[in-house]
Amino acid sequence: MSTTTIIGRDPGSSHTLSVKIDAGVITLIEPTDSDTDLYLSPGFVDLQVNGFAGFDMNAEHTSTDTVVGLVDALLTQGVTCFLPTIITAPEIQICEKLRVIAEARRIHPRAAACIPFVHLEGPNISPLDGYRGAHPLNAVRPPSIEEFDRWQEASGGIVGMVTLSPHYSDSPTYIAALVTRGVHVALGHTHASFQQIAQAVNAGASLSTHLGNGIAQEIPRHANPIWSQLADDRLSASFIADGHHLPHDILKVMLRAKGIDRSILVSDSVALAGMTPGTYTTVVGGQVELHPDGRLCMVGSDLLAGSTASLAQCVGNLVGMTKTPLSDALAMATVNPGRYAGGRGRLAIGSRADLVRFRCNKGLQIEDVWLAGEQVYPHGYGVSRKGIERSRNC
Repeated sequence: MSTTTIIGRDPGSSHTLSVKIDAGVITLIEPTDSDTDLYLSPGFVDLQVNGFAGFDMNAEHTSTDTVVGLVDALLTQGVTCFLPTIITAPEIQICEKLRVIAEARRIHPRAAACIPFVHLEGPNISPLDGYRGAHPLNAVRPPSIEEFDRWQEASGGIVGMVTLSPHYSDSPTYIAALVTRGVHVALGHTHASFQQIAQAVNAGASLSTHLGNGIAQEIPRHANPIWSQLADDRLSASFIADGHHLPHDILKVMLRAKGIDRSILVSDSVALAGMTPGTYTTVVGGQVELHPDGRLCMVGSDLLAGSTASLAQCVGNLVGMTKTPLSDALAMATVNPGRYAGGRGRLAIGSRADLVRFRCNKGLQIEDVWLAGEQVYPHGYGVSRKGIERSRNC
């Protein structure tokens, strides 16, 4: 692999940077007098991806082509590292999807480069309406370390993050066992009490999944899972900044409570992300309507049926909605989630050269993307899925 030099504006200053890459690794970063209107950032890291551009990780049937298609679609959006997210389902289905992802990583270099491990969102979540969200009630169940070990056996150990509700009586023991195995444990879709959340964090839980969502519309004013998770500084928190899941004033307050260093942006995107507006039938949610503004709802209802924003759009939305500095918004989509993905999302000497350049004008427009020093997305690249062409930027 030849030596490459990439020029881009530093989002945190007025400087332009020259980044030298050798053998897929950043070897030099220095100021330059060269002029460009393109910002330079580490590639985005998304800890929660259900699907994108028609590629659905929770469809009834998935294949290695589904995984590879999802990888390529996300690369066009600047995502160089992501966690395929499998939601609540019967054990046999979970194991089959894990096998497919593991096989895709084995046979396809880009899948191996972009997917460090898998995120299991469920099945050990709250069974209560509202808290459960769109997860199927008949597949919700208590945690079982024996089942977890079967997941790992089926997939060669690629489950690296699990979201659960700690209201189950043996949650602390289960969480401690997973943490001992090197797995990140996140809290989400939960009606747990303050005491149960504290016990979960004491056992090793370190993240709140899409805080403010996956919860009932009406909750107690004071004794609720949001405040207790916001208050615990041992928990980082992920947020969906798509403009629909959290009102901008709520998001601003939550970011102030958590602080930038403990805040993470996730897309939580579903397969309809990046698709044309219209009515669709989905495995999770049934009949849904995708509105022109990106809001995805159950047909005949205002209830959300998933996120359709890319992580790049979430960064742009956060800047526009809350006036968060661009450098802070990017940190929430790169280095902060990267701490949960083996140190990805860093622009530093010695780091793998996963980079993205973009324009920032009423949102982020991705121009080009490098994965381990190889340019994988030149401007105008398209991804086709079921006759739908993906060539527009976010």
